[in-house]
Amino acid sequence: MGMWIAILIVLFVLGSMMALKPSAIDQRLDKLRMTARRLQLNPKLVTCPDWIKGKDNEFGRGMMGQYCLILDNTNLPFTRYQVIDGQWRPDSSFVDTTNDDNKLIVPTAMRTNQSNVDTTVKKINVSLDKVALDLPVSIAPYVKGLLTKANSIVIYWEDIAYVRPATNPTYQQKLIESDLLLLKQKLEAWALQMQNSL
Repeated sequence: MGMWIAILIVLFVLGSMMALKPSAIDQRLDKLRMTARRLQLNPKLVTCPDWIKGKDNEFGRGMMGQYCLILDNTNLPFTRYQVIDGQWRPDSSFVDTTNDDNKLIVPTAMRTNQSNVDTTVKKINVSLDKVALDLPVSIAPYVKGLLTKANSIVIYWEDIAYVRPATNPTYQQKLIESDLLLLKQKLEAWALQMQNSL
């Protein structure tokens, strides 16, 4: 009887240890994010922002990877872009479409309850409007949005789709670094383009 109890305890301990082991997808995702961190892309898992289409193509639904590149000696305007038909397009809820260069529609999220709020501010920089995404084919389909502010440029994308066999059957671990380097180069180029247009 004591032998059966010992076998059950060993099986229970082994089962618990196996349950703690991360899945293959989690291991791939960890490798992707660790490589991004090493390349100074500062990855984070965040709730999908309300201005980006997330899970089930609904705004603000689900979780998403946020990769932020901080650029020294750079001052970027506060802008938000979405990917539409493979191009960057300004967030329509944030951009004023009037011809008045001194007016801006302040999004509901930024309004206060005070009636004396002055909405006359500098026009939003839309220098990336209709610029092609031009990212590696393993990353481009999963990119959802871009945010710039102060000295940082942030890209929102479904990084888990990059490592899932169902969504990326051509995944190869050796390509992670080169894909992320191309992403970093594009972020730097977009930031430079925005800064030069100020």
